[in-house]
Amino acid sequence: MTVLVALAANLVIAVAKAAGGVLAGSPALLSEAAHSVADSLNEVFLLAALRRSRRPADTRHPFGYGKERFFWSLLAAVGIFVMGGCFSFLQGVEALRGGAEEEFGGYVAGLIVLGVALVAEAGSLLRALHQVRRQGGGLGGLGGLRDPALRTVVAEDGTAVLGVTLALVGMALHMVTGQAVWEASASLAIGVLLVYVAYRLGRDARDQLIGEAADPELSGRIGALLRAQPEIDSVEALFTMKLGLDSTLVAARIDLVPGLDSERVEVVADRIKRSLARTFPDVGQIFLDVTDGSPGGAAESPAATGERGGA
Repeated sequence: MTVLVALAANLVIAVAKAAGGVLAGSPALLSEAAHSVADSLNEVFLLAALRRSRRPADTRHPFGYGKERFFWSLLAAVGIFVMGGCFSFLQGVEALRGGAEEEFGGYVAGLIVLGVALVAEAGSLLRALHQVRRQGGGLGGLGGLRDPALRTVVAEDGTAVLGVTLALVGMALHMVTGQAVWEASASLAIGVLLVYVAYRLGRDARDQLIGEAADPELSGRIGALLRAQPEIDSVEALFTMKLGLDSTLVAARIDLVPGLDSERVEVVADRIKRSLARTFPDVGQIFLDVTDGSPGGAAESPAATGERGGA
């Protein structure tokens, strides 16, 4: 729902900014129009991500489609960079080279459009932040939000509010001083802002696509649960990877206490996997490489080779 609200707001605002920018000949307003067009396209990407990532696992994708969210979030970051940041830079450079002359009516129309856009963007941002609080997320940074779609919406709306503010200041100073450099500088500042946000979103999506580990806190809790099992002598290695928003893969190499036969090892491995799945609902795939401290026995069991590791 948050993505749909953001999409509707961006489409209306993009049309208003584009019309006002053409009529007023304002580079800052045209930069903001490009920003809103990029945001609208990105909302479409995010809607595709939400729909496609919910598909169940199949034989071709046995770990599911959860990483679809990360892929489409990466495309959204590219869209912000190309359509928003680069176009804003172009508008700023053109304004510096040729100046920008506007009539008084053009200033007034542009400021009115930006004022309405500021109210709409602020409303969309407040709704996104409300959803973050409902999901128990923090607001300390983009990386602190678990859902890449919601993270992108918050980043876009926050950037939009700041971008509209910069455009308002640039147009107002241009109107007062008659110097186009203020509006050109606003366009360049909007471009820098969009490039930075695109970089942050793209970096997060890249990390998740190539196989980002679970949060250190979750990994620590998983390791603590494994070490607390009486049959485990030591945890030699623990690997985690995010498969999607609510799905994590866990693979562990554990040494068992000496003296367990192969049948007992399989029973212990199954119990440990059930305990992990029950304690950590987001852990969707569990693989254990189990060995016995004794010379024979369990080392030859299917559980020891990982053949029965999936849960």
